[in-house]
Amino acid sequence: MGHIQFLNCMPLYWGLARTGTLLDLELTKDTPEKLSEQLVRGDLDIAPVTLVEFLRAADDLVAFPDLAVGCDGPVMSCVIVSQKPLEELDGARVALGSTSRTSVRLAQLLLAEKIGVTPDYYTCPPDLGVMMQEAEAAVLIGDAALRANLHDAPRLGLQVHDLGQMWKDWTGLPFVFAVWATRRDYLEREPLVVRKVHEAFLASRDLSLEEVGKVAEQAARWETFDEQVLERYFTTLDFRFGPDQLRGVTEFARRTGESTGYPADVRVDLLQTPQG
Repeated sequence: MGHIQFLNCMPLYWGLARTGTLLDLELTKDTPEKLSEQLVRGDLDIAPVTLVEFLRAADDLVAFPDLAVGCDGPVMSCVIVSQKPLEELDGARVALGSTSRTSVRLAQLLLAEKIGVTPDYYTCPPDLGVMMQEAEAAVLIGDAALRANLHDAPRLGLQVHDLGQMWKDWTGLPFVFAVWATRRDYLEREPLVVRKVHEAFLASRDLSLEEVGKVAEQAARWETFDEQVLERYFTTLDFRFGPDQLRGVTEFARRTGESTGYPADVRVDLLQTPQG
């Protein structure tokens, strides 16, 4: 099973350790992009998968209901950091320091259709200082984005634009950055295991959010953020994947599918639970 080593996934895995379920799972730790590729290739049975990669491989994957990493408004850790107003980025160099194709595609969509600009994009490591020497703006995700948002950008006098909030302002919908999914062939072979893993993740998430102060306290021991910031972050994130989130996914697919490698009306299959 895949594991993204970003803070945004910590509440989903913290409870697994508390309940002992983690001992039954063989975890592969990697970036969102690489885990997505391993799941699609069949090297992993169950993994978090970025939304774009899930939609591209939707014929082979089944998503876990009520489990995702997303937001309904700000997300804090998927941002555009800019030296000038976004409206002035037409033709400007914009650095993509992201390991997630979903965040990159969302940023490009928002800049093109919401803001109305076409920057000159290039990919580079997520180092804000280096990016700002070579580009007018940068797209960052995960812990690097959180550091840029809360520490570096304010210190350097840079503008920070939250991609989750921009999407919400534009569409009125939540945004889903990653879902948990299993391969369809693995589900057919091991339906009970898949459902047990799904139940364990839901229990882990619920326990983590009930005890979010403890999760933040542990994370603060090895992170550059204090407990209060981490608790705010963990409770800003939206770990649900219900009807509203599915509408957000449908809208994103409609707007991006043709240019991104999946049908605009791509079908999202959810794991059937005893209740539904």
